[in-house]
Amino acid sequence: MLRHDILRIHLEPTILEMARAGDFGFVNKVRAAFEGRGFRVALVEDTDADRLRSAARQGYALFLMKDPFHPRALSMRRAYYYPYWRIEPTAHRWAFGVAQKTFDPAEIDTDLALDWFNRWRQYLFRKAPLKAETSGLIYVPLQGRLLAHRSFQSMSPVDMIAEVQGRAGARRILLGLHPGETYSPDEIAAIERIAADDPRVSVQTGSMEEALRVCNFVVTQNSAAALSGFFFRKPALLFAETDFHHAMPRVSQLGVDEAWRRVEEGGPPMARYLYWFVHLNAIKADTEEAEAQIIETCKSHGWRV
Repeated sequence: MLRHDILRIHLEPTILEMARAGDFGFVNKVRAAFEGRGFRVALVEDTDADRLRSAARQGYALFLMKDPFHPRALSMRRAYYYPYWRIEPTAHRWAFGVAQKTFDPAEIDTDLALDWFNRWRQYLFRKAPLKAETSGLIYVPLQGRLLAHRSFQSMSPVDMIAEVQGRAGARRILLGLHPGETYSPDEIAAIERIAADDPRVSVQTGSMEEALRVCNFVVTQNSAAALSGFFFRKPALLFAETDFHHAMPRVSQLGVDEAWRRVEEGGPPMARYLYWFVHLNAIKADTEEAEAQIIETCKSHGWRV
């Protein structure tokens, strides 16, 4: 008979070293939760081979942002802002449990939401959101693979940029390259051509916070910058699927014209949305309830815990 009372947490070398030193708060909570249930918990180096072997090993496997490709594996991912986390049976954000839920602002306590919102925007962005303005700028935070049209996208990122150019009017367009991405020469050449041919377009790497402070709204595939923009009360339009789609018009559902019309109209109840999405639908690792939430989440995904 297979033993199920073993949990292996697969981590890349630098993060593994942190976890073994006790400096990875969420892993500490996972270990405590499972050891409290009589499990043996092992921290192991994350390699392709080890993840493949996990399917044949006894017990369960927890990956960090990697595909949990068998029934005894799950994936953990930061829910955008520390110390919030999710544990999911998929690595695809648009398939997360929260992505399937319906956001109803009428069900959210406005006072609680505003209190949380005000504390967290100061914690994350200090005073910048209090100085937010609209300066006739459309912010387009980019991610990777700028020339590819992937399955979860309505079109490629460069085609998305063309749609923005066609609707921006006299407004400036800021293309934000991701500081963590390595772009190919063809991608850089494509972005440079766009900027050279259109005086409204500028390009920068990073500096998301200032762009969110001064923009009118955000247009992106599914960059988390759109979610952070809500702390600045800036609406956003999505050209791809993600888990935080509930309060943003999506091209896949509305088409470009209608999605653009809606983002121009202004924003949804952003404080209530962030409170619902981040706080009410994730595991906050620094709370007393976190261990119980971890166990219940894993049980809900079929683990015998």
